[in-house]
Amino acid sequence: MTDDPTPEPVQPVDDGLPAGLGGLDLGALMGAAQNMQAQMAESQQRIAATVVDGHAGGGAVSISVTGAFEFRSVTIGPDAVDPDDHSMLEDLILAALRDAVAKVNALQAEANPLGALGEGLGGLFGGA
Repeated sequence: MTDDPTPEPVQPVDDGLPAGLGGLDLGALMGAAQNMQAQMAESQQRIAATVVDGHAGGGAVSISVTGAFEFRSVTIGPDAVDPDDHSMLEDLILAALRDAVAKVNALQAEANPLGALGEGLGGLFGGA
């Protein structure tokens, strides 16, 4: 033991990893993020162009809507029109709308690469 108060220099450990990054390749990470962004943009365009149909009353009422929620058409069969029962027709239209929206939501969820991640986190980020 010596009386010299100067500490010995610490020798760096060469583990083959870039300093402070733990071996993380930022270039590859950015490339992967850009690829995912491009895939999501392509998927959103495909979904926006897709037309789905919502049905109610065994097809008595049908509503067509795009994946971008642009409603295209409403078709009401003659069997659904009862002049003495407007509320039945209103209920059928509402049910067809809900069916169409559910189909668009399912289409969007299916195309979302992060959707399964959100489900696995138990709603941590506001998912159901």
